[in-house]
Amino acid sequence: MVNLRFRYVVEDVDRHGNVRLYFRRKGQAKIRLPGRPGSEEFTQVYRAALEGLLPPCKPNPKKTTSAGTLKWQCEAYYGSAEFQQLDVSTRRVRRNLLDELCRSHGDKPSKLMEARHVRTIRDGRADRPEAANALLKALRQVFSYAVDAELVDRNPTKDVPYLKSGSQGFHSWSPEELRQFEDEHLVGTKARLAFALLFETGQRRSDVIKFGRQHIRDGRISFTQHKNRNWKPVSLSIPLTSKLQEIIAASPCGDMTFLVTEFGRPFTSAGFGNIFRYWCDQAGLPHCSAHGLRKAAAVRLAELGASEHEIRAVAGPNL
Repeated sequence: MVNLRFRYVVEDVDRHGNVRLYFRRKGQAKIRLPGRPGSEEFTQVYRAALEGLLPPCKPNPKKTTSAGTLKWQCEAYYGSAEFQQLDVSTRRVRRNLLDELCRSHGDKPSKLMEARHVRTIRDGRADRPEAANALLKALRQVFSYAVDAELVDRNPTKDVPYLKSGSQGFHSWSPEELRQFEDEHLVGTKARLAFALLFETGQRRSDVIKFGRQHIRDGRISFTQHKNRNWKPVSLSIPLTSKLQEIIAASPCGDMTFLVTEFGRPFTSAGFGNIFRYWCDQAGLPHCSAHGLRKAAAVRLAELGASEHEIRAVAGPNL
């Protein structure tokens, strides 16, 4: 963050996450500041800007976005708290979808967009219903923000339904597939530890890669789910099963996380997904996945007589 002793200095983060510093004073155009706050080059330019000795940044006409257009509205959404609170990966995917849309429709007035226009955009991806629905969801959020910010007076996406998808989602592991994985990856291996953390807790891979001994107290694992942690955080405290305790005790674990890479570092969500995919392939289960174990865990709880409320108390509200 910028040191507050530098008056009129603001941060501007571009689409790639790069932070740029500008001198911005009311009544003046902004001036780009080089280097880090406190450095010699920064201080020289900052002092000159204070004294009004520097010309302002020249606007790039190619980057000028007309007010009131769909692209302008999307860019306003990118700077909103609603967008910034999303996970980094979610922001990247959503922005890619919207930027692609803006290449074709970004210069059109957003206030004139109607439900029929949204349907046309959605139907243009009818051969890929999941992609069509993802774009529709992103556009709904853009207009929801715009209505709240009084940029437009209505949300034309509200009455446009999602397309039905033939996809059944991730495959839920069968009892035979569970045993097949366990037969291939014995207790004491990293693969079996990962399998147990996923299946015995019913959590997502983004959660299990962060589990460590610091999360265990009085026979329970207590944590806040990674998904929606900056928007609607869900904190859980679930029982640590005896089977999982035994596997943890018999497995090589890291210092702060049970699961670590070959270099002793915690996994990233994508990295863990890749290695778990490899372990499934080794077990002859190419159609199985980490998320499918979460579904299988919920099925097991239901078969044991757990109510929907009890299942959600373990897995969280969004299965």
